[in-house]
Amino acid sequence: MSGLLSVSFHLLLLFKLVAPVTFRHHRYDELVRTLYKVHNECPYITRVYSIGRSVKGRHLYVLEFSDYPGIHEPLEPEVKYVGNMHGNEVLGRELLLQLAEFLCEEFRNGNQRIVRLVESTRVHILPSMNPDGYEVAATQGADSSGYLVGRNNANGVDLNRNFPDLNTYIYYNEKHGGPNHHLPLPDNWKSQVEPETQAVIQWIRSFNFVLSANLHGGAVVANYPFDKSLEHRVRGFRRTANTPTPDDKLFQKLAKVYSYAHGWMHQGWNCGDYFPDGITNGASWYSLSKGMQDFNYLHTNCFEITLELSCDKFPRQEELQREWLGNREALVQFLEQVTMAITSGCCFQVPTLSLLQHLGSTQRQ
Repeated sequence: MSGLLSVSFHLLLLFKLVAPVTFRHHRYDELVRTLYKVHNECPYITRVYSIGRSVKGRHLYVLEFSDYPGIHEPLEPEVKYVGNMHGNEVLGRELLLQLAEFLCEEFRNGNQRIVRLVESTRVHILPSMNPDGYEVAATQGADSSGYLVGRNNANGVDLNRNFPDLNTYIYYNEKHGGPNHHLPLPDNWKSQVEPETQAVIQWIRSFNFVLSANLHGGAVVANYPFDKSLEHRVRGFRRTANTPTPDDKLFQKLAKVYSYAHGWMHQGWNCGDYFPDGITNGASWYSLSKGMQDFNYLHTNCFEITLELSCDKFPRQEELQREWLGNREALVQFLEQVTMAITSGCCFQVPTLSLLQHLGSTQRQ
């Protein structure tokens, strides 16, 4: 009898480990368990690691997918997804947990599309950059009337206005001469940013990320750099002026890949705004300073776009499955762009910088 009980216990434990991620909101402890659950399901192609801690000491956990987890391989591009930068914008967090489970399950099932992705690309998923803010927002939940409750970190700082302002340098250099890529950090940058921001900056500097997306909520549009406008004009309450990067055509292509693979983003009419093709230059929509996507591009040449994925910042649990079905193909197609660009001869680069500088030699990270 004891043997049967033991077998039953282990079968129950196995069932719990392989049970799919449910369509509900996951608090911090549940998020951590989910990441390790996926790792236990796919231990040979995943790794869980922490890039640092929040103000309140919560780990910023990343789940990596690769055929050689923990190792940077020559000519294998590094790609990342970042969710929940604003604690009350929660859909991206849940979508990334679903994506992690999907990649693991489809790889195990022999889906050749996902097998090729994992074997040719190193994917890093950070479901929550702002776990402290999320816990505040989660106490209010989807019924909260406080539109900004939990947006900032525990120190009350908006993390998407907390990165070193490198736009000021490049706009100066455009007029007076100087580099337009790999701009250096200010000497005292660590004293000017929050713990979560510092962790992400060090993460960005430690990996040769080529492509990235930052998942937000409150609108439905794919937003590409620059976010900070060179010249401002007033449109209602927003300071706005189209401010393209030297790689504007490529950024537009990346944004369209997501919007047209998305269930409805490409239609343009969403949340009271209209965006042709479901995309926008960030500064053309509204100008913001010290944002993460501009920092990625100017400091490391990583091509990051910002994905606004839902009108509701904290959608109800019963809406999560629909949102997943609307975003699943887009999330996968966006990841595939980096290998498609390499094999087709396109180059992810700011002028004068070769993609090969990103891809480097084999190293453990």
